[in-house]
Amino acid sequence: MPSKKRSKVAQKKQDLSSWQKGMISLKEVSQNNLKGFDLDLPLGKLIVVTGPSGSGKSSLAFQTLYAEGQRRYIETFSPYTRQFFDRMDKPKVKGVHGIPPSIAIEQGNNVRTTRSTVGTLTGINDYLKILFAHTADAFCPKCEEPIVQDSPEKVVKFALDKLSAKSVFICFEI
Repeated sequence: MPSKKRSKVAQKKQDLSSWQKGMISLKEVSQNNLKGFDLDLPLGKLIVVTGPSGSGKSSLAFQTLYAEGQRRYIETFSPYTRQFFDRMDKPKVKGVHGIPPSIAIEQGNNVRTTRSTVGTLTGINDYLKILFAHTADAFCPKCEEPIVQDSPEKVVKFALDKLSAKSVFICFEI
């Protein structure tokens, strides 16, 4: 019995270790046509999975990573609450460490045009626009200085200091 308890403690330490290193570690992935490989993925990065048809992209992304992240997340709920969730099968993998709760954006083939991209077809473009708008730093295209939000007092001081000899036109919304 003590060896079983030690193995659970060792498992928790391994999970914590991977998370602290900022990595998701997969050991011996054998889901569908994936044949027993190990993989480390960085946390907090945008990762793109590409390859030819049948190479295991969906098996890796949805049936392994998403399924395990969802399974662990659902385990945090009470048994009563768990009964209301659709649960995926446990992935065929020897070990998964450092995986956070996960969501999946389903693929869809609604309307295809010549301007369609992977982002527009999956709907992820909208999420990327929000992400980039919140994480980006804006710079002036002429002087290359960062654009920051200023208080009305700072704007007035700047105008008096730098623009006192020039004609200015001040506009604002009513």
